[in-house]
Amino acid sequence: MKNFITQFSRLFVGILFIISGLIKLNDPLGFSYKLDEYFSEPVFNMPFFVPYSLSIALFLVILEVVLGIMLLIGYRSKVTIWSLLILVVLFAFLTFYSAYFDVVKDCGCFGDALHLTPWQSFSKDIVLLFFILILFYNQKAIKPLFPKVTQNTLAFSSLFLCAFMGYWVLNHLPLKDFRPYKVGNNIMKGMEIPENAPKSVVEMVFIYNVNGVNKEFKEKDLASIPTGAKFVDRKDHVITEGYVPPIHDFAMEKEGSDYKEEFLNAPKLLMIVAYDLAKADKIGMEKLEKLNQNATSKGYKVIGMTTSSPEEIAKTQKQFGLTFDFYFCDGTALKTIERANPSLVILENGTIKQKVHYNDINELKL
Repeated sequence: MKNFITQFSRLFVGILFIISGLIKLNDPLGFSYKLDEYFSEPVFNMPFFVPYSLSIALFLVILEVVLGIMLLIGYRSKVTIWSLLILVVLFAFLTFYSAYFDVVKDCGCFGDALHLTPWQSFSKDIVLLFFILILFYNQKAIKPLFPKVTQNTLAFSSLFLCAFMGYWVLNHLPLKDFRPYKVGNNIMKGMEIPENAPKSVVEMVFIYNVNGVNKEFKEKDLASIPTGAKFVDRKDHVITEGYVPPIHDFAMEKEGSDYKEEFLNAPKLLMIVAYDLAKADKIGMEKLEKLNQNATSKGYKVIGMTTSSPEEIAKTQKQFGLTFDFYFCDGTALKTIERANPSLVILENGTIKQKVHYNDINELKL
């Protein structure tokens, strides 16, 4: 029985780490954005790590997959189990911190394939910790499945293949798109809220300065606010989260007007997404005007989408000779649409027909 539980734990932990790692390795940029949240000022206040978020993300997701494989084949079990233990304790700390202080809404454990609340993520890590501790106290039962040469070959092959997969998706597109802007989805439909959808329950809390001290009063307590108290602020506490559509922060704004209804009803729209023009790949940007001319000649409306300032837009248009207009959209939405900066998206009446990385512009079907 003891051996059965140990081997079950071995399979459960190994497979879960491989699945979790591969999902994030499919989209390491997405995981790096999640690490940016942890490094931000409201959470751990470690902005000096932000430039290295992608490198850290790649290291962690490759480590997850390789450790999962090493556990399954029984490769250097002592080192493998110690590494798994350290990793899951780190993940448990992060997810508990996110849940307790309500700072990072989704840990990104399974990328965009499966969204977990912080408490669900923490519970998952506790379950993993339980099974890893079983392995930790029964290390001698983790025997190699193959001869030493085969074990070494499998371990190093997995490392090489993971590294190659990371390189490929960063220079092209994720192999599998789990995001709400995937090919085939209609953006307008993604923003719709069903009539019977649950609504958020929000409690308003009012802050008043009473004799030099800020005090909080709920809506039902407003009558008890002392005379002479000065209003300071109001904050809304979400008691129950209502329905949030898959696409909820998409806009196409220019000079105070939103053009998304017009553009998303266009039969032919080429959307060039560059969430930050200052950081956009220069080789990719140099290809855009030729593409614009080609697409326009075939009846496409061509627009740029960015979060950059009007000054940065004007500078970029002059630098690369771009003649199409740019429209503003939330940075998170643009990063969700496509990871490359810039990237190309073809839409027909709001439905996404094709998405390509700037390295694959020649594959765009106009």
